[in-house]
Parts: sequence; structure tokens; C-alpha cells
Amino acid sequence: MPQLDTSTWLVIILSTYISLFTLMQPKLAKHNFLTPSPTPKTSNTTTHPTPWKTKWTKICLPLLSPPQ
Repeated sequence: MPQLDTSTWLVIILSTYISLFTLMQPKLAKHNFLTPSPTPKTSNTTTHPTPWKTKWTKICLPLLSPPQ
């Protein structure tokens, strides 16, 4: 059973890293990064009138009530 030859792995890994670095540089150079302190946007919240009263109500579920 032949053994795995790992002598060329370092060269392959380094050449792959260098080529990916070279290919990604133009893409990263074109990218516009955000400013250090972006200004927050204000959102307009509208309140709608609700037909029900704003209070807690007790909800009775027939399946959870004890048998009578």
C-alpha cells in the first residue's frame, strides 16, 4: 500500500493562497465600506385607533376548563 506523498502540499497551499489573494484584491478595492459613524434613520410611527379597549381580559378556553 503506497504512502501519501505530502511533500508538495506546502507549495500548493501557498500558491492557492497567493492566487486567491491576488484575485480578491480588485473586488475588495471596489467595495464601498460604511462610514465610521452612520446616522440613524428616524422612522415615522403612526398610531391607529383600535376598536377595543386597552385592558387585560380573561380568556376562558373550554378545553382547559375542568369537567362539570
